[in-house]
Amino acid sequence: MVAVLVLVLWLVPINFAALSSSSSSSSSPSLSPSSINRNVSFTPTHLHAQRNLLGSQPQPPLPNAGLAQEKHKMGESNIEMLQAEEDKHGGVVVDVEGEHPIDPLHFSSQLQASISNWRQEGKKGVWIKLPIQHSNLVDTVVKAGFRYHHAEPDHLMLVCWIPHSPDTIPPNASHRLGIGAFLINNNKELLVVQETGGRFKDTGIWKMPTGTVNEGEDICAAAIREVKEETGIESEFVEILAFRQSHKSFFQKSDMFFVSMLRPLSFDIQSQASEIVAAKWMPIEEYAAQPFVQENDLFRFIAEICLSKLDGKYTGFSNLLTTTSSGKKTYLYLNGRDANNLVASKSQQD
Repeated sequence: MVAVLVLVLWLVPINFAALSSSSSSSSSPSLSPSSINRNVSFTPTHLHAQRNLLGSQPQPPLPNAGLAQEKHKMGESNIEMLQAEEDKHGGVVVDVEGEHPIDPLHFSSQLQASISNWRQEGKKGVWIKLPIQHSNLVDTVVKAGFRYHHAEPDHLMLVCWIPHSPDTIPPNASHRLGIGAFLINNNKELLVVQETGGRFKDTGIWKMPTGTVNEGEDICAAAIREVKEETGIESEFVEILAFRQSHKSFFQKSDMFFVSMLRPLSFDIQSQASEIVAAKWMPIEEYAAQPFVQENDLFRFIAEICLSKLDGKYTGFSNLLTTTSSGKKTYLYLNGRDANNLVASKSQQD
């Protein structure tokens, strides 16, 4: 009987995959006709692969059984990493380029594979620069763990800190720079304007020409430019008389304002119609006597500084062109009283 039972099991192979499927769908599995392959084969035994009745040897693989796994490995190995440049702080910068649309799903696969690779390499911050033509990728990048850092007219910069350590990504630019221009003619008259907009619109208050410093622009150059744009007056930079810092003033950013003294090179005023209602040369004492100036501590102090400068009792900060450690030209602003001595000493050393 035992021999007969063994022979039956050998000749009637059981479909264990079907049994497993059947058992998963029923709490009390049983051998049903559909779960047993009853096609008895009498092929001579020497043509079959040698088997162990206890199943200790691996069964021959089903046709195409390893095809999916092989394709998966090929897919992983064939994912092209995103091109990135290393920064100076242990991170990488990805500049997404190209004019043609990028498929978000494909980009997501590239990004995930790249992050995994960068993490293994010990990278820290990952920056992604998305030009406006690829704005369709913003959602993909954010879902990968990135956050907005800053935006420019033509691109959005996103960042992600990938190591398991405190995030040291610096915040976006925290300050905006502004200038106020102090110009006096030979009659001790101050160049003043009234603006078409802003907080001083329709107030009748006369003020110095003011404006913001553009990206990549020096403070001294910004002062000269703003005066030229608003009044048509040509001028040259003399020194910074004073500066102040305020907070939460422009889109919640801090603000630094530099009062700069300029020397006029022309005197014929040509107002900028789009921003300036009127411009003129006003006696400085009359400017300082305006109720608004007298009632506002900051404006009053600035007026007093300008008057002291005219009397020779005040020295501001002159600009000295120097070179940084990286070779860039930059201005150092220093006490004008001692600047000439330092410049003379530097010339002697050269």
